[in-house]
Amino acid sequence: MSGPPRDIVAGIGFRHATQAGEIVALVQQGLEASGRPPSRLRALATAEDRAGEAAFCEAAERLGCSAIGVASEALRAVDARVPTRSARMEAERGIGSLAEAAALAGAGAGAVLILPRIASAGATLALANVSA
Repeated sequence: MSGPPRDIVAGIGFRHATQAGEIVALVQQGLEASGRPPSRLRALATAEDRAGEAAFCEAAERLGCSAIGVASEALRAVDARVPTRSARMEAERGIGSLAEAAALAGAGAGAVLILPRIASAGATLALANVSA
């Protein structure tokens, strides 16, 4: 007997001082807001250069999912599908929203954004559904 599909990727943007607990709480808030149970979470995704940071890895471990880094080229490739536009992110990374781009790129071709960017004090989150 199998459980629900693990078909949700949470895109995460976060400041360097952000703790794992804040990321976990934001993911839980986003899943609840989108009506998806935590058991469907497949992965946390962020920019490749941030994926090894302790808070990000610890958050993925606490949520029982994988932690993946997305290459900047892949983030830019989905930018046209990112509804949120942050001037800071566009200047730093050439994308409108790290959370939205990471969710879409991390979920793969055909992914659909199911929760646009939401934010806490030190992190941003967006959710994408993996293409069936």
